[in-house]
Amino acid sequence: MSSMIPTNWQQQAKDNQKAYKRLLEKGNKNKMLKALPSLHEEAFSKIDCLQCANCCKNYSPRFKTPDIKRIAKALGMKEGDLVATYLRLDEEGDYVVKQSPCPFLAADNTCNIYEDRPSDCRRYPYTDEDVLLKRVALTLKNATVCPAVFTVLERLNTMDVK
Repeated sequence: MSSMIPTNWQQQAKDNQKAYKRLLEKGNKNKMLKALPSLHEEAFSKIDCLQCANCCKNYSPRFKTPDIKRIAKALGMKEGDLVATYLRLDEEGDYVVKQSPCPFLAADNTCNIYEDRPSDCRRYPYTDEDVLLKRVALTLKNATVCPAVFTVLERLNTMDVK
């Protein structure tokens, strides 16, 4: 699939932060929730994550206990060794990767632990979940990180969801 990541999307996402905030805070939540599945599908029919991998290059998911157990087992490591080698505690007390890009990101933007990746990675960028509407600050940040979030918000902004 050839990726159709919009040109200049990051600048547009920055420029449109106020409009997105207004939309997410004042828009009709039910109408927006109903629209999300098809907008999500539409965005990912055009955008190939392997062409971007901004999320893996710049941010870290939370590694929760079940994630750590699963990944350590898949890598044949002790959980403590996985934590010591790759993770650190952040300000919120969550385990995150020590440095960016993610140590599990391969040169071709694939994930070396894809089948066992953290649940945050599985769910990202939340464009088919109510998280998109409920966690406004996160969504606004993600609009500048992920072209799919930008695409979904742009489409929501043109729909009758007021």
